Formats: sequence, structure tokens, C-alpha cells
Amino acid sequence: MKAAILVESLTGNTWKAGEKIAANLQQEHWSITSLSPVKSPDFAGIQDADVVLVGTWVHGLFVVGQAPWAIDKLRALPAMAGKTAAVFCTFALNPGKSLDGMTRAVSSRGADVIGGLALHRAKLDAHCEEFAVRLVDSLAAR
Repeated sequence: MKAAILVESLTGNTWKAGEKIAANLQQEHWSITSLSPVKSPDFAGIQDADVVLVGTWVHGLFVVGQAPWAIDKLRALPAMAGKTAAVFCTFALNPGKSLDGMTRAVSSRGADVIGGLALHRAKLDAHCEEFAVRLVDSLAAR
């Protein structure tokens, strides 16, 4: 399998998560076609990929108003009709319904979003591994 990873990161945590997910998938013999910022996606990498992974960070006031950052940038991603996708977000306290919003935004680009996972920034290693395992298992079951 081949995956393209698109990341919106402010402090580097979400970018680090994208790198960790890529490394976990490579251990499963996947190829990573690109790891690029959401604001400047690698179009060739997306086109060449079997799966597109989209990640961003969550903003909000402590435990209210959580939302995925740059949702408008997600809605402006290139068309991904026929692509399988999965979403992830990094958070500190509470991701709220960020994954639901991300799923809607990426689905609006034509992708078939098969799931997602919220990754706590203090548990990136474990959560990135869990995301990769769930993704591999989900696609194997299809």
C-alpha cells in the first residue's frame, strides 16, 4: 500500500505525529508517497497514493469549543474522488468532535473516509502506533 500524509501543524506535534505514523506504516511495508503541509499539498503524492491521511491539531478553550485547526484548508484540499482516506488530530485536553468535522471536510473532497483517531500529544508514540495498526487492519478487512 502507498500513503500520502497531509499535516497542519503549529508547534510541530502534529508534524511529528505524521512522521511517526509514516514510520509505523513503513514497518508494515507501506510506501509513503509524500508528507506535506495541508497548505501546500504534494499533488503527485496524493495521486500516487492508495490512502490519504490528513492530520491537524485541535484548538479551543480548555474543554469547550474544540475544533480542528484550519478546517477551511481541509475543505480546499484537491479533489480526491476514488481515494480512501483517514484523519487524525493532536490534542492536549479534549478533542471534542474534531474528527467528525475533519471527516466531513475530507469527505467533501470526494474521499471515502474510513475512520480517524485523536492523538493525545503526551502519548504520541502509543497513539500513532495504534492509528497505524487500526488503519492496516481496517484496510486488510476490506
